[in-house]
Amino acid sequence: MDLIFMGTPSFAVPVLQALLASDYRVVAVCTQPDRRSGRKRELLLSPVKAVAVSNRISLVQPKTLRSPEAVEELARFHPDLIVVAAYGLILPPTVLSLPRSGCLNVHPSLLPRHRGPSPVANAILCGDEFSGVSIMLMDEGMDSGAVLARQEVPISPEDTAGSLTAKLAQLGAALLVDTLPRWLEGRIEPQPQDESQASYSRRLTSEDSELDWHLPAVELWRKVRAYSPWPGCYTRWQGRRLKVHQAVPVSRGVKQGEIGEVVSVSQRTAPGVGVVTLEGVLELRRIQLEGKQEMPVAEFVRGQRSFVGSVLG
Repeated sequence: MDLIFMGTPSFAVPVLQALLASDYRVVAVCTQPDRRSGRKRELLLSPVKAVAVSNRISLVQPKTLRSPEAVEELARFHPDLIVVAAYGLILPPTVLSLPRSGCLNVHPSLLPRHRGPSPVANAILCGDEFSGVSIMLMDEGMDSGAVLARQEVPISPEDTAGSLTAKLAQLGAALLVDTLPRWLEGRIEPQPQDESQASYSRRLTSEDSELDWHLPAVELWRKVRAYSPWPGCYTRWQGRRLKVHQAVPVSRGVKQGEIGEVVSVSQRTAPGVGVVTLEGVLELRRIQLEGKQEMPVAEFVRGQRSFVGSVLG
């Protein structure tokens, strides 16, 4: 069984590693072109490419999958199966038709919920109690193919998009390895998705990461977690950007004030600091002033006595 693996970010790495440790032969890895990053604009390898290079696997990095050249390059490997995990491009019919056993996608949500580019973050934003992984037989739509297998996992109140993605990557790798032999032996009947239950996640952008204190504290808490580690949430204090790395909503033991005002809270054994919102107070745990290092809020307050009582935003 020869297969092509298609993926780009860190989520895809455990899936690729699981395939490399299996009896299937990964004849090629398809990942997105190298991107320039940082002040020096250096070319960076994607996490998936780094694994492929270290394992001396043939690499394919087309800018698009819709060109005849890209399809021909993939076809020359004669894949029996294509496995996709967070590749970043929709596969056109010319690619979907290449392998005789189809193209399988490891998607980090309980499809049909949270289709699209940001399923993990959107599960946190929506306050879902559970997330999970779906193994899907790909079609021409956006995450709309029939599902071969699902497995769910609870979302912890401490989970961020980063920590939940890491959990789902491991879960997806194990589920794929368990599902593949049953699929290839014809022992799985693909289950069509219920379109009436479909929801779509939108791509996160840095333009959306500013905190609006006119929202309830619970919604802001979810946003801080959903936008961690990227793009991160921020507010403004004294004309400078103040990143909020960790926070938690509180509704008792807080002082009242105007929306956006920094107040003292006595929710924990040690006094804390929070921000008044439309509903409740968002207690700040770890913050980072522009140009400074991330630190616990207690340490920040010791050096910035005017912080408590100021209004953010």
